[in-house]
Amino acid sequence: MSTRRHLLQAALAGVALAPWARLSVAAPAAESGSGNNFVMLILRGGMDGLWAVPAIGDPSFADARGALARYASPPMPLDDIHALHPLLPGLHASWGRGELAVVHAVGLPYRERSHFDAQQVLESGGQRPHELTTGWLGRALQASHGASSASNASSARGGLKAVALQTAPPLILRGGATVDSWAPSVLPEPTPDLVARLETLYRSDPALAQALARARGLRGDPGMADNPPGMAGGGRNGQALALARKAAEFLQRGTPVAVMELGGWDSHANQAAPGGALSNNLRTLDAVLQALREGLLPGGAWDRTVVLVATEFGREVAPNGTQGSDHGTGGAALLLGGAVQGGRVISDWPGLARKDRFEGRDLRITTDLRAVLRPILADHLGVPRAALDATVLPGSAAVKSLDLLRG
Repeated sequence: MSTRRHLLQAALAGVALAPWARLSVAAPAAESGSGNNFVMLILRGGMDGLWAVPAIGDPSFADARGALARYASPPMPLDDIHALHPLLPGLHASWGRGELAVVHAVGLPYRERSHFDAQQVLESGGQRPHELTTGWLGRALQASHGASSASNASSARGGLKAVALQTAPPLILRGGATVDSWAPSVLPEPTPDLVARLETLYRSDPALAQALARARGLRGDPGMADNPPGMAGGGRNGQALALARKAAEFLQRGTPVAVMELGGWDSHANQAAPGGALSNNLRTLDAVLQALREGLLPGGAWDRTVVLVATEFGREVAPNGTQGSDHGTGGAALLLGGAVQGGRVISDWPGLARKDRFEGRDLRITTDLRAVLRPILADHLGVPRAALDATVLPGSAAVKSLDLLRG
């Protein structure tokens, strides 16, 4: 019985929650979103930060980048040095509203070029691959619950909760106190009779009853289809947009932290092709970020939101022999939201001349990504600074936090 119970509980608490998105029974009252929100968007594959945010004002830019300095239409200026790729018009509009900040020449303590190791460090918050087996955001969730219990605080949220918009929580959320995952289901809708039987069966088991209630709570608005608008069609772009809208719905309904990811950012060949993979990725990224904004504008949730877009590493400055870019180190991160003090490129710009590059190859890292994470966690989400130093981002106490947030 114990084994069966654990299997059922695991199934309900994970990806199997997705089929309940179409339950016709009434869901528990959603908790009103009244605090700050955070969305982490991971770009897997190593986005070329110099392609997305070109340093067109650097005197070495054109010679250093060669064919990768030429765009189908002019990049959109940000400041005296930097611009945005022309396929990011929505982000440029956010810049004009003061809702976008770019952190350039940013990166991890890790300086090698392995996707797997770099992503492990990005998600774990460690200084070396595999020294930590849980995620920095998961540990932050746990710390928020511990702080709430220790202080007997009457927090409306009882500590931070999070949802991963994928089939299972990724490493970045492991170790979290309250983490759910949501993905669109291809399974048929459970019948009302089956739901009633499950409610009766689980009534005497608090853990399973709670898991069922969470599953029902994740279903969204009554009558919502398994595949939200754009999910069933429209290819990868349509699916990404639907997940962004679902993330906004979760935040609006009281889950303050969401994690998403977009893959396919490796760009070893034909990087500048107008219809190529990287160009399509930029279009998708721009649309996803605008969908998040639109979904969070009602009720003022956007004003309390920070979205961080980060990748595991940048690319080499010079193009390779197949008109692409190989694995590098320094790159760019994007900060978007009504709570962001935007309209700025935050960078101790190192320059692109060969002598200024890391190992003569890469944009040199002058800002530790943890300088971005620390103020988001401490000042925006209220994670205790002692926990940041000790468990959430160990080894980062000497990293000076950037001034990123309004007010």
